[in-house]
Amino acid sequence: MKNIFYFLLLCPFYCLAQNYELVPLTAGKNTSMRGLSIVSDSVAWVSGNNGYVGKSLDGGKSWQWIQPKGYEKLDFRDIEAFDQLKAIVVNAGSPAYILSTVDGGLTWRETYKNLDSAIFLDGMDFWNANQGIVFGDPILNKMQLLKTEDGGLTWKDISLNLKACLAMGEAGFAASGTSIKTGKNGKVWIATGGSISHIYYSPNFGNSWKIYACPILQGESSTGPFSIAFLNDKEGIVVGGNYLKDKESINNALLTKNGGKTWKKPQHSVSGYRSAVTYIDKNICVATGSSGTDISTDGGLNWTTISTLNFNAVQKAKNGNLILLTGNKGQIYKLVGP
Repeated sequence: MKNIFYFLLLCPFYCLAQNYELVPLTAGKNTSMRGLSIVSDSVAWVSGNNGYVGKSLDGGKSWQWIQPKGYEKLDFRDIEAFDQLKAIVVNAGSPAYILSTVDGGLTWRETYKNLDSAIFLDGMDFWNANQGIVFGDPILNKMQLLKTEDGGLTWKDISLNLKACLAMGEAGFAASGTSIKTGKNGKVWIATGGSISHIYYSPNFGNSWKIYACPILQGESSTGPFSIAFLNDKEGIVVGGNYLKDKESINNALLTKNGGKTWKKPQHSVSGYRSAVTYIDKNICVATGSSGTDISTDGGLNWTTISTLNFNAVQKAKNGNLILLTGNKGQIYKLVGP
């Protein structure tokens, strides 16, 4: 009787979630895509390993594949696109590069290079067309922070603005480039994991920082928050788990109502490790990862699995309704709703 009551309680959320389906758009390219930036219902960019960048001008129906010359071996974990001509990519690992194109990918300009063997950039986000921020794993216990004020043409190292040192074994995750999230008026949140998990928050474009505890699954190098999303200055979601045990759902998602200061568990959580999460609107949220995709229709309180396919990233268009998911072997799907 208890199980029946619980099912009836969740039935409205389950039924609404089942109205969504994943439609395949393309597959077969030899690249695992973790970078995703959707400009509009027409323009979308993706990035992956083997130096690949993909661009679509028709909502994902067809793709142009590009390998920036000289960078064919890089793993482009994150991409930020502004229109059909301008995009910025960042790779994971050492050496670290940031590349920019302003002609739709025909040519690329190297705007940042770091040969330090310890450098590992995890993610990037922009406040507007000019101001953006990149973060990376700690070097000598200091999180690496880069900032641009000219649309990515130049980058300034602002790592010393974060006074605190990261704990031994604490680092970021570059699973989808979304463990960093910018907000209005210079706000930015960065999630770290591993030995311990924190939310690093700046209210002023990275000039000063506050640190909040993030009580998600943590304690091992493979655990922690892998993606963070905010609906507004207060309401947010963080997802993650243990990517080595991707079907386990043990404290894999958390919600905040006060800008990341405190977090609580959802009533019915995601169904495994999740590497990306995004808001579609104030009620609908999507989380995805290597063991499946979940949808919430009540702002993240209850989640329903709609697919067990392997994906890395999910995002909604900045200006539009297009929702795409990217995975391995050039796999790109479109989320279609009611």
